[in-house]
Amino acid sequence: MRVELNYGKGTLPVDLPDDLDVKIIRRPTMPVVADPKAAMRAALAKPVGAPPLKELARGKKSCCVLICDLTRPVPNGLILPILLRELLDAGMKPDQVRVLVATGLHRPNEGAELAELVGDPWVLQTFKVENHFARNDQDHVDLGASLRGVQFKLDRRFVEAELRIATGLVEPHFMAGYSGGRKVIMPGVAHADAIRRFHSAEFMEHPSARNCVLDGNPLYEVQLAVLKALGGAYGVNAVIDDHRRLSFINFGEIVASHLAAVAHIRGFAELPIDRRFATVLTSAAGYPLDRTYYQTVKGMVAPMDILAPGGELIVASACSEGMGSREFIDAQKRFVAQGPEAFLDSLKAKQRADIDEWQTEMQLKPMRVGAIRLYAEGLKGEQRGLTGVSMIDDLGAAIAASVKRSGDRRIAVVPEGPYVVPQYRPHA
Repeated sequence: MRVELNYGKGTLPVDLPDDLDVKIIRRPTMPVVADPKAAMRAALAKPVGAPPLKELARGKKSCCVLICDLTRPVPNGLILPILLRELLDAGMKPDQVRVLVATGLHRPNEGAELAELVGDPWVLQTFKVENHFARNDQDHVDLGASLRGVQFKLDRRFVEAELRIATGLVEPHFMAGYSGGRKVIMPGVAHADAIRRFHSAEFMEHPSARNCVLDGNPLYEVQLAVLKALGGAYGVNAVIDDHRRLSFINFGEIVASHLAAVAHIRGFAELPIDRRFATVLTSAAGYPLDRTYYQTVKGMVAPMDILAPGGELIVASACSEGMGSREFIDAQKRFVAQGPEAFLDSLKAKQRADIDEWQTEMQLKPMRVGAIRLYAEGLKGEQRGLTGVSMIDDLGAAIAASVKRSGDRRIAVVPEGPYVVPQYRPHA
């Protein structure tokens, strides 16, 4: 049989022998919004736990709208024009409204990449669209509060706006439970020091800092405390299906509206599976998430609960932009040189993580369960050794070798990668 994995801007076909017992793990068919523009307008007119946007905007002299960076396929081309025109209709002027890319510690999106991210030329021509730079001290405001050693410092452009709106995509997140909502603020527009503490081993090694978990998750606890210190905000929350079509959209008070979006997606993203597999084949979700090895780690973590101890996790990711940041490459070098245990011990000794080493730390989690095999055409030469996993050039051969080693012809395939979180439930 042939399976198609999300890969780059398309799919990667993999032919599997007919004598394998293959379980394809996909999201159930999601409802699709018939008229996305009408749904967006309705969301702004009937918010969750808040007045309509026009009422919120009336009389305001400043507004900051956060958008995610290019690592997430948020339908900004739908959301932003309608949202921003609503602000203008409420009496705000274009120069009173700012769109801010919530980069966290990722690189900025500029030029053609920014145009792709925003998705609408009118928005770029009419409003200030800028990037957040977490390392610029002068760009941030200390909110005068902290929790778990995280000082609440956020981008002043957002803090000082009279109307604060965060837009985002709600999907499983491998450490924060679910993306979108409050996560677009913290760490999206937080200071580097806050982000580094927020991603320290004290947080990353907590058993509740994982996919689809909000209750008891220390990251979520800090995010809620940041919102309280900030004085609140509003959110636009989008959910898309496996074809990137809109399945759900709402607007409202940022926590309540986000939880409503989470409630919508849980039944599609969290899939109970009644057994574990010695061979699991998956992806890193395709473009834009699989552009770097840094983001590919999410594809390794998502299916780890259904990987049998000592099994093999085979991941396909385009990695068209290579490894990722210089800091992440440095972390991978240390990990490869020191080995997993010594590397993790070095992280536990720090109050603040070095930038991007938390992604290497997350990679250790599936490595504790089994072996990782990676198919990544974009990684060349020295980069392949820096992954710390086994590189492969033939998915079919890797699957056959895994089945032969285990003696188990049952395999699981998760074509969408981290957009789906299989959960081992023996009595499901």
